[in-house]
Amino acid sequence: MEVDNSVYSYLQKQQHEVPSQLAPYFGDFEDLYERKIWHQLTEKVEKFINIPEAAPYRIGLYNEFIRDWQKHMNKVKLVLFALAAARQFDSSPTAAEFMSEIAEDVNKPDSQDAYALALLESAHFRLLLNDLDSTRDTLEKCQKMIESFANVDSVIHASFYRVCADYYKAKAAFGQYYKNALLLLACIDVQQLSIEDRVQRAYDLAIAALLSDNIYNFGVLLSHQIVESLRGTEHEWMLDLLLAFNSGNIGKFEALMGKMHAQPLLAQQEVFLQQKIRLTALIESMFSRQGAGARTVSFGDISAETKLPTGEIEHLVMKALSLGLIRGRIDQVDQQVTVQWVQPRYLGKDQIRGLVERLGQWETRVKETAQKMTQTTPELFA
Repeated sequence: MEVDNSVYSYLQKQQHEVPSQLAPYFGDFEDLYERKIWHQLTEKVEKFINIPEAAPYRIGLYNEFIRDWQKHMNKVKLVLFALAAARQFDSSPTAAEFMSEIAEDVNKPDSQDAYALALLESAHFRLLLNDLDSTRDTLEKCQKMIESFANVDSVIHASFYRVCADYYKAKAAFGQYYKNALLLLACIDVQQLSIEDRVQRAYDLAIAALLSDNIYNFGVLLSHQIVESLRGTEHEWMLDLLLAFNSGNIGKFEALMGKMHAQPLLAQQEVFLQQKIRLTALIESMFSRQGAGARTVSFGDISAETKLPTGEIEHLVMKALSLGLIRGRIDQVDQQVTVQWVQPRYLGKDQIRGLVERLGQWETRVKETAQKMTQTTPELFA
């Protein structure tokens, strides 16, 4: 490779102009570049780019240095370096165009994974411009590409699920957002996210779980470390609200109504949330009942537990049946419901304690029955 004096000039100039803690990196860049040790140079650049204080220098580093030897590096890494630079641009249109150019640069038969990543990140910036149609088209294209790859770097999966989640958030498709946002968290180390990002993602997931018309089991979210990010913040009440829905606690739900009214999305869906909390109260009621015989419940008992008039109980149960939350039948004549199956529940600490108590009671009854049988029919145990 011919010596490029402009590259050396750039590196030497930066050593004198950047903050003292960053200057040694440019000395290392020059040494590794001169010796053509591309893998170590890539690793050193990656380390530099991930330093927050290096943010103002990312665009220059990419344009003045990385472009010169990009053919020698892993193309997924190249796209990630370009993305770090794109995030420093002042406008989303400029960033989107920049990433589109990078996509074309890596659109080669042996770097289709990098091509997909660049397309996704370009779509991310277009989504910031509310270009939903092109974002959707890119997601569909990239999904087919990713499915065709034998192996996929987790960073590509993370990019795909992040852009999908952002797209469905913009569309207010709560169930789809929830699914993709959780898949994203499975692809990344949550602890590497900033505190602000963790809180925002937990908050958005909570909103999506509450407003989705097909999520009635909150176990996956409540057992995920991300929700703990809400503790100690102004949004901690959202965690309390999730727990109220999970346990069907209508009283707690009503106590949080004031907080909900201050959140526009929740306030707009108050009627839906009222029905949803009563459905979860119904599920929890059926789940917590002991024995097969106890699963036949009168409309009156359900009315008391869901705080609904008895005239509305049949409609509530039919809704639960149609959603697959319970399986059973309604006896309109005797005004009662018989349930054979209830959707599995995520148990909080109080619910686990209740279950332990019921198991203890069951064990006591079994022992008492065995003792009575031994006393009344000793010949059976001889």
